[in-house]
Amino acid sequence: MPTRLALKVDVDTDRGTRIGVPNLAADLQAVDAPACFLFSLGPDQTGRAITRVFRPGFFQKVSRTSVVSIYGVRTLLNGTLLPAPHIGRRNAAVMRRIRDDGFEVGIHCYSHYRWQDHLGRMTLDEVRAEFVAARAEFLRIFGVEARTAGAAGWQSNARSRTAYDEAGLLYASDTRNGAPFFPRVDGQVFQTLEIPSTLPTFDELMGRPEYPDARIVPHLLSLLRADRPNVLTIHAEIEGMGRRHLYQDLLAACRTAGVEFIRMDDLANELLANRATIPVRDQVMAEIDGRTGLVATSAA
Repeated sequence: MPTRLALKVDVDTDRGTRIGVPNLAADLQAVDAPACFLFSLGPDQTGRAITRVFRPGFFQKVSRTSVVSIYGVRTLLNGTLLPAPHIGRRNAAVMRRIRDDGFEVGIHCYSHYRWQDHLGRMTLDEVRAEFVAARAEFLRIFGVEARTAGAAGWQSNARSRTAYDEAGLLYASDTRNGAPFFPRVDGQVFQTLEIPSTLPTFDELMGRPEYPDARIVPHLLSLLRADRPNVLTIHAEIEGMGRRHLYQDLLAACRTAGVEFIRMDDLANELLANRATIPVRDQVMAEIDGRTGLVATSAA
């Protein structure tokens, strides 16, 4: 089988939706590659994420990834010194255009800040309310229910998995590393297929001495495997804006190497056609190289 790669786009901010998303779509269309765009649909409260300064490694990541230049001062003040723009209401036309251009669309979150920074402390009812708000905004914009979701910051637990199962999603992509699986959390097995991101993200490599820009694309290509699906998460604010040239280089290099791009929903349907062969694995929170804090992954 050819080496296959699915692209998942996390859209975190109002600015990323307005500028990064159209840029990414244009570059994907130039090489005839599909992708799944996962939208943040509620208020852009990026500025409130300043609480992450207390996490070990935060300042090191800020310095090496040029957060201010990538996100912009305006975005980094949203929800604190400046009002939080409502992403779905301001950018519905952009989102619908992505769908109309043939790309898959789904839910990233309602409030990115609330999900990434507070999911672990939210009750089941609070998690349900957050996800229901995202589903309602998605339905308002697209006229249909969402079939997929990918959690902000790879934050996932039994309560969020319950909300996914209740929504009847085709699949989700909340975790890092490993092959697709059905998640088991706190002893409970959930029914929504999980397709993990298998490759490091650009921002996990950027600015590290061992990964100057010239080495990022070759490094990602070296990690591609032919024996299982490869999934790369890209960000509208990084690959669509601050590091767009690297993203374009990656797409071109994949085409030259004969990599086959595959839609995430097609991959999910392919896997679910043999549902009995999909393993159940424990979902745990763990550290991964290049990212601060804990993220959801499957236990070995």
